[in-house]
Amino acid sequence: MKESLYKRMFKLIVQHWPYLLLSTVAALIYVALNSASIWLTASLINNILMDFDKLISDQARLAGQEILSLNEKLKFWTNGFILRDTPQETLKVLCLSIVAIFLTKNIFLYLKNILMALVQFQLITDLRNRLYEHFNSLSLSYFNQKKSGELTSIIINDVANLQRSISTTFNKLLIEPINILVFTILLFVISWKLTLITLFIIPISGFTIIIIGKSIRRKSKRTAVKIAGITNIITETLSSIRIVKAYVMEKYEISRFKAETKNFYKLLLRRAKLSLVASPLTESIGVLMGVAMLWIGGLEVINGQGLSSEDFLRFILIMFAVLEPLRKLSKVNVELQSGAASAERVFNILDTPPIIFDSKNAINKINFENKIKFDNVSFKYRESNESVLKNINFEIEKGSIVALVGPSGAGKSTVADLILRFYDVTDGNITMDGIDIRNITLGSLRNLMGTVTQETILFNDTIHANIAYGLKDVSVEEIRNAAIAANALDFIEELPEKWNTVVGEKGVMLSGGQRQRIAIARALQKNPPILILDEATSALDTKSERAVQLAIEKLMKDRTVIVIAHRLSTIQNANKIIVLDSGKICEVGTHEELLKLGGHYKTFYNNQFRK
Repeated sequence: MKESLYKRMFKLIVQHWPYLLLSTVAALIYVALNSASIWLTASLINNILMDFDKLISDQARLAGQEILSLNEKLKFWTNGFILRDTPQETLKVLCLSIVAIFLTKNIFLYLKNILMALVQFQLITDLRNRLYEHFNSLSLSYFNQKKSGELTSIIINDVANLQRSISTTFNKLLIEPINILVFTILLFVISWKLTLITLFIIPISGFTIIIIGKSIRRKSKRTAVKIAGITNIITETLSSIRIVKAYVMEKYEISRFKAETKNFYKLLLRRAKLSLVASPLTESIGVLMGVAMLWIGGLEVINGQGLSSEDFLRFILIMFAVLEPLRKLSKVNVELQSGAASAERVFNILDTPPIIFDSKNAINKINFENKIKFDNVSFKYRESNESVLKNINFEIEKGSIVALVGPSGAGKSTVADLILRFYDVTDGNITMDGIDIRNITLGSLRNLMGTVTQETILFNDTIHANIAYGLKDVSVEEIRNAAIAANALDFIEELPEKWNTVVGEKGVMLSGGQRQRIAIARALQKNPPILILDEATSALDTKSERAVQLAIEKLMKDRTVIVIAHRLSTIQNANKIIVLDSGKICEVGTHEELLKLGGHYKTFYNNQFRK
């Protein structure tokens, strides 16, 4: 990260400056009224304890003095506001004033807090939106390296932790120092000697807080990692629950989860021990200093050496009032370090650039006119030293069916991924109509293609929404025609909710063949010039497979179909069959040509159809 972590955290909250400004104004009014309430409370106690005639004579004496200290001026203005003809009337005014100030103070406290809540909610929403948007901009290779549970944990838990940390920290760092400053000024006004002794609390508390905070940040980072691990186990188990139950692994998964939560519990406990000790430790130091002030100041009052009883009463009330903002400030570093640990994880994602992106001069390509050409293409994954494809050369003519055949790991699906620019070639280039696909915008390139993946992916939505995915203003008739072409209409209309049937997460409510036919209908509905069928018919029975194959053949006019399959029955009618083995092209030809050749293809064919 080029910028300081704390600077970036500060920038997140400053973006919401209008609410912050209003919250700050409300906070300043609250601080002023809070100080006034403590000052008047001291006056209330003093007026009850002191003789009323002495109060009147003291007020008259102050009125007659030409030069008054700031402390004397404050007392004179206060008594001028509350003193009346009788003790009862004076007490009444004082009580009403205190009630009014407390009510007003709490109104502004509410305003301050609700405005900060608005900042918090906007912050967490904006940050999650930014993360989710960034997730969608990242290259496919990023998600191959990351666990979905970890990414889910960051967008939910770390963002919430960061939001809580930033908002509460900002609030306390703004309000509590002002509170302490105002109280400290009042203490200096009353007795600068006693105040200097009191100020020893701050460096002692500060040193304690810094030491504790460093340890908490380290533990907070480990805590964030642990909760991501727990989230990942949950995600993984729920998405694979059929396998878990089929292999009777419930007890194993439960024990794995319990072990992870036990470690998380231990880490939370260690962090809690540190974070919870900061506040009582600071308060204990403050109380010790307060008792020392009681002793020193009390002696001055008793011996008549400096403070009056009224000043001493005010000093003690204000000094103990300082302890509350000091206690809150002691938690700030704890919360800040916890948020910093989450901020690192959030910013690490936001700072991860997409590997696949539009070049500066990328063009929008609307039509596919001629051919796709692989020119001496090699490819290897970033995390691997071994090439998946090695010096691949072939062409896909417009309107043709090209099949890619070979054993698992031969590189068939990688070819499709490179055409879609999920990855970029390591060497060589891929061109479409003579244009390097890296110079075509990603959106326009992928809009020219419809794809059905090896793993059928449906969304937890209706059948209608799944077929219409990625398109706007699609008519019911168009959706129906796509379903007919994919041989899906019969089973859709037999469902209780028909087109409004929600298919469940990953289409779990449908059979494998039904899911695949919905995915094929989705690709057909997009009506692209290029269709990529990656094991598209692998889950279909023979009857459905034939129907889909016929539908594909009908759509061949002005359309290019790239078929990737282990099952040779799906690609026998291809115009060109490319046989891959260990990342290299070993044979190219039609079905009949390759059988006559008697090489790899014939071996695959004989293995599948030897009966």
